[in-house]
Amino acid sequence: MHKGTASATWIQPALDFGEDGRAFLRSFAPDGEGEWGELAALPTLAREFWTARQRQAHALHEVSYRACYKPQLPRLFIERLTAPGDRVHDPFSGRGTTALEAALLGRKVAANDINPLSRILLEPRLAPPEPEAVAARLAAIPLDGNGEPLDLGMFFHPGTEREIRALRAWLLGREAREEFDALDGWIRMVASNRLTGHSPGFFSVYTLPPNQAVTAPQQLEINRKRGQVPEYRDVRALILRKTRQLLAGLTGPERARLAGSEPCLLTGPADATAALADGSVQLTVTSPPFLDVVQYQADNWLRCWFCGLDAAAVGRGITMARTVPAWAEAMAAVFRELHRVTAPGGHVAFEVGEVRKGTVRLEEVVLPLGAAAGFRPLGVLVNRQEFTKTANIWGVSNNTHGTNSNRIALFRK
Repeated sequence: MHKGTASATWIQPALDFGEDGRAFLRSFAPDGEGEWGELAALPTLAREFWTARQRQAHALHEVSYRACYKPQLPRLFIERLTAPGDRVHDPFSGRGTTALEAALLGRKVAANDINPLSRILLEPRLAPPEPEAVAARLAAIPLDGNGEPLDLGMFFHPGTEREIRALRAWLLGREAREEFDALDGWIRMVASNRLTGHSPGFFSVYTLPPNQAVTAPQQLEINRKRGQVPEYRDVRALILRKTRQLLAGLTGPERARLAGSEPCLLTGPADATAALADGSVQLTVTSPPFLDVVQYQADNWLRCWFCGLDAAAVGRGITMARTVPAWAEAMAAVFRELHRVTAPGGHVAFEVGEVRKGTVRLEEVVLPLGAAAGFRPLGVLVNRQEFTKTANIWGVSNNTHGTNSNRIALFRK
């Protein structure tokens, strides 16, 4: 047990499935490399399970969202614990990493998130268009309107802002008239991911990475310190450029697997996924909000505006517990729902990170919660990785804190 952890009261030493767990964990380290330990009488295995190098997965994953994990994480479990045609689920879907990777591997997918942005980001990538079709649709959209007033001049050149407003108004109008189609969805997804960023590939002047949008006063301060003024960005050209990047290397067989994924995409609480039948899921790979570490509402206010969503309403729905007991109570309900939808013999990989400067290890919390819901805890995998770009930006050292430390509690039904 981690000495001094705030979650110590949630550990139940009676959870002793060590031998079964060791055999299970050994399948993830067939070469024998790794460091073994014990947590609440359960085995832990620490090693590098996937490379720390950036952009090593399919280009379709290159859509930014705060606190997302690498596609190699769900792939590790999908390849070992499912077969083609099995359904893979993520109740905290975020940008849709688990679902997209599962679909690319020929599995059926289910994805849920209380944030409606999640479906906006995922659904178009499960049915990607041809770049030529995107180019033709973009050419047909008039981008010379103004839309309702909102001063975004600290982010965008006036010409770019007019194009963004016109595109937003056009897409919202298509929705209101029930004319919105898959091409519109793709363009909205790409545009919402080009709004702000730190390179000329984004609509904005230099700002934070694209998974976060600072406030207008904060951007004014960034501009002052850097002595920068927003330059014109061609909205159509950047959407088409990003489209070609996302679709680079997408093969015919991969398109067929995406088309056959039979997605069940839900927007709602993770503990209430009634659209999923009992025992219909073979594997869940997920990562819930880590206490109050990530402020999803603040990070996504500009994306919500562009997509016509109420950012405040979105923020109120997301689990942002400030204490371990409150977080555990919310996760207990999620585990009960996961037990309902999981098939006998199915698995759950529940990824968490260290929070509160390493004083809280959430895997120590979720192990007994899963057991109480009826799952059999099998152990914990800890991915040891080298430097990651995003973590370094925030001063997070290797393998220590938050999303730079993948700690995965494993369960079987």
